[in-house]
Amino acid sequence: MPDFQGQTALVTGGGRGIGKNIAHELAAAGMQVAVTGRTAAQVEQVAAEIGGRALVGDVAEREDVERWGAEVGDVDLLVCNAGISGPEGQLADPDEWWHTFEVNVLGTFLCNRTFAPGMVERGGGRIVNVASGSAYLPQRAGNATAYPASKAAVHRFSETLAATLAPQNVFVFSISPGLVQTEMTKGFPDDAPWTPPECAPRLVVALASGEFDALAGRYLHAEHDPPEQLRERAARMLADDLNAIRLRR
Repeated sequence: MPDFQGQTALVTGGGRGIGKNIAHELAAAGMQVAVTGRTAAQVEQVAAEIGGRALVGDVAEREDVERWGAEVGDVDLLVCNAGISGPEGQLADPDEWWHTFEVNVLGTFLCNRTFAPGMVERGGGRIVNVASGSAYLPQRAGNATAYPASKAAVHRFSETLAATLAPQNVFVFSISPGLVQTEMTKGFPDDAPWTPPECAPRLVVALASGEFDALAGRYLHAEHDPPEQLRERAARMLADDLNAIRLRR
């Protein structure tokens, strides 16, 4: 287990589900963890469980995110996990459709914009932006458009930002946690291809260690790219440009 003593992490959407699991895993690894969310009771409960800090607010609100930055100060690891599933239907209500982008994309951007400059100034840091398999998997007719489109934007943003920040020793990763049983996935059938809930937290800890910095900007799936396989595949991934969303002609 890497030594994270003295390091600080901030996990958005850390009051429940995947974010809660990530916060617990990072705290167990030795990090001081701040968790954010809109529901005070949830983030306060998680913060109490891990001996961390609760930050109430909305990732889509610039004032809230900048307040978190002022209150927490320097962070070594930022995990942008907060997100919503958005409305059903390909041509949904415009306000609901756009709100998905406000949370999933703008929220990720605001957090990266708030915390990345401090990482650059201090000489290094790591950011994990949570995307989704919906960013690249073929979609069935009738599926919602807001969620997959927003997660594709999160990945592309992460990839381009990674290329900019890596020379400054700040490494940006884009991950899919897989299909995890949470409040957001309650409508899925019982026999869906569920991803074990421990996969995403373990991958985040591995990325935080610095071992996989060369893979910054690559699309990493928590279940299909566990740390032990990344160690074996990393060189080939770089040589053959794998785990990247590309137009192949």
